[in-house]
Amino acid sequence: MTEKEYDALVKEISPKSPVKKDCFNAFWIGGTICLIGQLLQNFYLYTGAEKINAAAGASMTLVVLSALLTGLSIYDDIAKVAGAGTLVPITGFANAVSAPAVEFKTEGFVLGVAAKMFNIAGPVIVYGICSSVIYGFLYWIGTMLSV
Repeated sequence: MTEKEYDALVKEISPKSPVKKDCFNAFWIGGTICLIGQLLQNFYLYTGAEKINAAAGASMTLVVLSALLTGLSIYDDIAKVAGAGTLVPITGFANAVSAPAVEFKTEGFVLGVAAKMFNIAGPVIVYGICSSVIYGFLYWIGTMLSV
């Protein structure tokens, strides 16, 4: 079998991806997550919180809800329908941290939960911190040169 014949066979056997449906689901579910975040921020503002505290409260609430839904195996069901729509940064990150913790809890607290929790999220944290340090250093140099 040649490479072209193999490619044709794979295309024939592979299920067709419903791209329009997947994009629509990602759009409306991701948008709903963002809407929930905005409603939470508005609620915190309504209760008298300052804008920055309301934003922090909304973010923390979304993290807790994501971790809770991950622990109850609901977030994965939502992700099966929404696809990339659940990767809204803060909820996706909370899921990436809490999912391995739930999955490896049978291996114990230290070697299971604690060790596996940052397998996915660890590189994100490392590169986020490193890039912020580099950006801060470049910003500092820029301010020193402009003085």
